[in-house]
Amino acid sequence: MKNKFYKYIENLQNTITETLEKVDGKATFKEDLWKRKEGGGGRTRVIENGAVFEKGGVNISKVFGELPETLRKQFGVNEGNFFACGLSLVLHPNNPFVPTVHANWRYFEMYDELGNTVTQWFGGGQDLTPYYLFDEDVIHFHKVCKEACDKHHPEFYQKFKETCDNYFWNAHRNEARGVGGLFFDYLKATDEFSIKDRYNFVTEVGNSFLCSYVPIVEKRKNTNFTKTHKNWQEIRRGRYVEFNLVHDKGTLFGLKTNGRIESILMSLPPIVQWKYDYHPEVDSQEAYLLETLKKPKSWV
Repeated sequence: MKNKFYKYIENLQNTITETLEKVDGKATFKEDLWKRKEGGGGRTRVIENGAVFEKGGVNISKVFGELPETLRKQFGVNEGNFFACGLSLVLHPNNPFVPTVHANWRYFEMYDELGNTVTQWFGGGQDLTPYYLFDEDVIHFHKVCKEACDKHHPEFYQKFKETCDNYFWNAHRNEARGVGGLFFDYLKATDEFSIKDRYNFVTEVGNSFLCSYVPIVEKRKNTNFTKTHKNWQEIRRGRYVEFNLVHDKGTLFGLKTNGRIESILMSLPPIVQWKYDYHPEVDSQEAYLLETLKKPKSWV
């Protein structure tokens, strides 16, 4: 399964980066191959200063070896080895009317001292972070997510949407990072679902990503914007940074497993503002976004 899924994310990375280069029309992804001394490595691809994307990354990695102490404590074991692989992407657009998007799909195995697999699971999801809120864009994003989920179980979408809403929550701000999408973790084999069923579901979601995001980009990328719009985008990017550095499990996992810092922090936007006690004008587009982020909403 680990070889099968890694081959899948290799191909998916190619598909996504090729498509995004066409959407941007100016910049191309720069590739960086790296190795982890404890075992494994990755293929990082970063796009910067494009016509559409100010900064973005589509990374794949596989890491393996002895469980770090933090993970031994988390899993309640004295020793053991692990394998983890996944694709992670974040795209920060130039235009404030185009939303930031994040996605990742990953697989994990853990072994006992004899090398036997003692647990394995999938995780991942995709979520949207707009700076100016167009309901029809968010509805489209969630419809694609729901269609992918519905092919595998009628309860998946609602379950994983709620998990996403709960996870991408900036508790110290009492607001959502964005308008959600899907988030799932520890998808193991059960009486109802085999590990192959889990693979089929996660790859279905992964394959749906471009359909969920690219139409929104194409619709909004040529919208005229002002310095005021850009300032608001950069203020909201600050909230994005706060979540990733304070709450995000993926970032913390990478740091605790001696991951590659450049790849882990690839998700951070290039230009950010923190303005003291900033409040948007009443009844403005900016205020509408903040109002929406105070409570999860049903979009489809």
